[in-house]
Amino acid sequence: MALSSLSLMFLLAFFFMSFFANSGLARDFSIVGYTPEDLTSGDKIIDLFESWISKHGKIYESIEEKWLRFEIFKDNLFHIDETNKKVVNYWLGLNEFSDLSHEEFKNKYLGLKEESEVVTISGYHDVPQNSEESLLKALANQPLSVAIEASGRDFQFYSGGVFDGHCGTQLDHGVAAVGYGSTNGLDYIIVKNSWGSKWGEKGYIRMKRNTGKPAGLCGINKMASYPTKKK
Repeated sequence: MALSSLSLMFLLAFFFMSFFANSGLARDFSIVGYTPEDLTSGDKIIDLFESWISKHGKIYESIEEKWLRFEIFKDNLFHIDETNKKVVNYWLGLNEFSDLSHEEFKNKYLGLKEESEVVTISGYHDVPQNSEESLLKALANQPLSVAIEASGRDFQFYSGGVFDGHCGTQLDHGVAAVGYGSTNGLDYIIVKNSWGSKWGEKGYIRMKRNTGKPAGLCGINKMASYPTKKK
């Protein structure tokens, strides 16, 4: 018998709670894509860059382009490493976006897009704004379309954990909230992004909830909705 969308949503939440229960994953350097040794010399960073190119199948049109991308990669690498030294509940890592400047990344990957029409959908029901209680109540029944501010640099390189980093509430990116849970005393909302399975936790991010702010982390409580079907 096929699982209902509600059953699938709770199975997904259970998967995240079980798989990421061990916060020690944050110290596994295979997850973040580099080791401290890789940062000890320019030659080692070049070797890391070449390995990263091979892993992600990158092709550059010229030596000049490759050099530019290396300089951006190096700057991003140091940002990732410095951030990982400071944060506790989440971590950043090298990914397929590591040769993009943050401005390039924002211009290419952020956006709030109109939903495409589906025959069986008659409209959308808006969840009351700035109410985490209302959002969780709606989320218990179905996934939600939500908007967040994802323009912070840490979003570009998020690799795992419960994200509680800095972000505002100027909504600039549409995502889907698909579940919620708690790990090691941290409450979170499970969010499915649109940047592919190599980003974050296989395409998902866990965003901290119970922040004490009506809009929620990154404004996630400000603009949520779910589709209503024709009878």
